[in-house]
Amino acid sequence: MKLVAFNNDSRSALDVQSVKTLVDYVLGSKSGKEVTLPQIQNTTGAYYEYDTKIGFPDFLQYSFSGQIPLVITSPASLRYSQWSSLQGKSRKLPGRWKPLAHDGKPVIIRGTQRDGITPDQTTGVYYEYDLKRTLILLHFNEQQVLVSISKQMNISDVGKKGFILGNDDDWNYYYSGETGSAQAGLGWVKSYIYDYFSVAVYTESSSSPATVRAGIFQWIRAGWSGINFVQAEHIIKGMKRHSKNLKSILESPNLPPPEQIAATYQWLSSLPPNELVAKYTALQQARLVLAVTSGKIKSPETKKPNALAHPPKEQIIDALMLEYLKIALGKPSLINKQIVLGMN
Repeated sequence: MKLVAFNNDSRSALDVQSVKTLVDYVLGSKSGKEVTLPQIQNTTGAYYEYDTKIGFPDFLQYSFSGQIPLVITSPASLRYSQWSSLQGKSRKLPGRWKPLAHDGKPVIIRGTQRDGITPDQTTGVYYEYDLKRTLILLHFNEQQVLVSISKQMNISDVGKKGFILGNDDDWNYYYSGETGSAQAGLGWVKSYIYDYFSVAVYTESSSSPATVRAGIFQWIRAGWSGINFVQAEHIIKGMKRHSKNLKSILESPNLPPPEQIAATYQWLSSLPPNELVAKYTALQQARLVLAVTSGKIKSPETKKPNALAHPPKEQIIDALMLEYLKIALGKPSLINKQIVLGMN
């Protein structure tokens, strides 16, 4: 909890020993890669670790860059994610991380983040919430380490009903905008994420091929009527969902260079609002068709006022970047390359 407290108070000093303790645990031998953690402040906790075959500098560039949206490496977990700096107390995410000298001071970046997540695999509920974030880049035992700390700032927005359209690995989701759950018997529920905090440790290895070890410590309290219904296996299932898709992306031979992804993101960001809306409308219509044909919703629901609602510009760009990623990796996209990128 010392690192979570450090994340919450920008005036506090970094406890390097706490970081070392976590790094040693993540890199140490253990009987399994998933562990139930003790409850903290009435939240349920779990740990999960995994390895990704990628060099540490490339991992940082794809996963923690101000030039590449977070949805690129979290397509089955994040609908959108927007980083903001804390005025006078933080920095923007770097466009490119600079190598850290072995005797260099830790690089500490603070900010806030607004996240919208994808529908849950069991309940179909999706949420939006704000996080206080801290990233720490430092050296330990000749290895670079990134520590990512997150703490939910307030209770989430009320959970809304969504659907996974087809296979979760296809990254197609329907967002109804309506309060409730898609799970039978729970359509009425008003659920919330009451609290969430996590500490993620990412460290490079000296193995060949290059590998990044990730160890995630995560606690959640969520449910309705003030009751926490989260179990450790729910948390581990969510972390496995994320890691499976991240690995499939970062280890894909079809993954474009980070500079190419960043250039596409910049190009979409520079488009006039009417062009972005036209592209997003085509995407929304394709989602509606898929939701109807897959039996998740009925045709009359496509006529509701919010069926083709337009979110803020940043969310539109994240959605279009996800379709760009599908095309680049050779996965089916809901809209064609000409619509996404304006080319055949």
